[in-house]
Amino acid sequence: MIRPADDPAKRAGHPCAGASVPVIRWALLGVLSLHAGLVLHGAWVHSPGWDEIGHLPAGLSHWTYGDFRLYRVNPPLVRMVATVPLLIRPPEIDWQDAFASPHSGQEFDVGLAMLEHSFERSCQYITIARWACIPLTLLAGWVCFAWATRLYGPLSGLLAASLWCFSPLVLANAQMITPDTGAAAIGIAAHWSFWRWIRAPSWHRATVAGLLLGLAQLTKFTWVVLPPLWIVLWAVCRRRSASRKSLFARPDWTREALQLAGMGLLCLYMINAGYGFHESFQRLGDYPFTSRVLRGPGDEAGSPERGSRFAHSLLAAFPVPVPAQYALGIDEQKHEFERGHGSYLRGQWKAGGWWYYYIYALLVKEPLGTWALLLIAAVTTFRMRDVNRPWRDELMLLSPALVVLVLVSSQTGFNHHLRYVLPALPFVFVWISKVARSVALRAWWTAWLAAGALAWSISSSLMHCPHSHAYFNELAGGASNGHAHLLHSNIDWGQDLLPLKRWLDDHPQVQLSGVAYSLPQSLLHAAGPRFQGQKLPPPGTGKDPAGLGPRPGWYVVFVHHLRRSDEHYAYFLEFEPVAMVGYTAYVYHISAEDVKRFHSARCATPSCRASGRASPRSGFGSDVQAE
Repeated sequence: MIRPADDPAKRAGHPCAGASVPVIRWALLGVLSLHAGLVLHGAWVHSPGWDEIGHLPAGLSHWTYGDFRLYRVNPPLVRMVATVPLLIRPPEIDWQDAFASPHSGQEFDVGLAMLEHSFERSCQYITIARWACIPLTLLAGWVCFAWATRLYGPLSGLLAASLWCFSPLVLANAQMITPDTGAAAIGIAAHWSFWRWIRAPSWHRATVAGLLLGLAQLTKFTWVVLPPLWIVLWAVCRRRSASRKSLFARPDWTREALQLAGMGLLCLYMINAGYGFHESFQRLGDYPFTSRVLRGPGDEAGSPERGSRFAHSLLAAFPVPVPAQYALGIDEQKHEFERGHGSYLRGQWKAGGWWYYYIYALLVKEPLGTWALLLIAAVTTFRMRDVNRPWRDELMLLSPALVVLVLVSSQTGFNHHLRYVLPALPFVFVWISKVARSVALRAWWTAWLAAGALAWSISSSLMHCPHSHAYFNELAGGASNGHAHLLHSNIDWGQDLLPLKRWLDDHPQVQLSGVAYSLPQSLLHAAGPRFQGQKLPPPGTGKDPAGLGPRPGWYVVFVHHLRRSDEHYAYFLEFEPVAMVGYTAYVYHISAEDVKRFHSARCATPSCRASGRASPRSGFGSDVQAE
């Protein structure tokens, strides 16, 4: 197998050797503490994001009823961690209709009903649930430090942890109860344990790797790629270590293969244990699949919606070794991508998505300083051989990131959420951290460039805290121009309703004439009396001719509505907001003079001027009424 490399920190002349190591560890503690503080504050500031509305009741239903139907498109581990503190005094939830459907959950209806019943109290519950997930993001930061330290030295470990802790994408998602940060944390912990096993195989390390692999499967279905990836990586590393002999040449092959199989069995055990062994080992032919891949032409009743292509095959009696809700969750997730949704990128809406969506989103959402560090790492890899570790170590490090990026990019049914690639980031951050070895090699120009890039990355991110959801780098034009590039959870997921409520409390002179909120209107009304009845009528529909186009008054338009595919509210882009709350809630004060100037600028023909109507224009309705 791979011979364990010496700890770089123990080599003579390394600046982090000896007395410097405690300094690095204290610095790590400071970085992790600051990260926890930023996440804690952001979790308190923001109102629930869309998916959180469903995750909270789903997590409570798992604990209360042992039922895993709600929100089964994601495994249950992270939301179960989030809702543990709420078991002491759970929120009041009407479960009567939650499990009415035998196939699809009603988690969003239940969550919305809870928020509508008591908005302030429900936001407190969600804040507590968010705080319960902070240990997961700290785990990811610690593993980044440990792995980078083992590969490149303690200074690299501190760099890797800093990249994780101050990444805007991490800060935004770590303050939510969505599973992406937890998946990243447990995913890198599992793969790190596998890397340690493959360097020095033992039953103890195999057991740890198998248990963590099972936990990773319980965070997000993305990690179904890990078991086959581990087999491939083991085969590649095992064959190379045989020194041109057969893969089966050395006598320890059997022991290692048995340990690898043991990891798989432990993984299956953890998956079933996570679901309480509920509905495990059901017949494959009895599953009511919905995706075309698994459903086939239809079931026995001829329904085109549900069935199993295996119902009449030799595999029909095969006992599926995972819980039914786990398998159905994968099927339902696949069905969502097959069905497709409208996607937005750079001002363009279309059905389906783009294969390069996540690459572009990373280019505009990650700090330019981080991209500079990635470029420096790539250059030093080829020009400074001493910064590199054996190619098998770096293959082990980068392969999960590449596989995750390829997997999510291949699903072009819709593109809404950059957070889908979050599990790939810690691996990249560890690899980037090799640039810190330039200090030990006395490559001072590289070291100073890397230090400057890191300072740029961290300062750029911190300037947007706690509103990291809306972070866009300088190349994209910053947070105020982010909606020109991306929408959905990348910028506006409804999380700024509480900041808007606090802003309105501080500005009692603002009397709203309408609000276009990103989430259901019922949630807006539940937020307080100043929002009740405040619904901005969409122009161009013909339902409210008096509301077509701008009218004098105070308005709040969330950026998702500014860029809606139907362009109902696009005319607000012609006005300058008087305030911007959390980078997503745009506050407009439109006067009668503003309305006149607006319509005068759009009255392009003599007949239009004579009639007092603006000429038709995309985004402003076909019949905009002049004031």
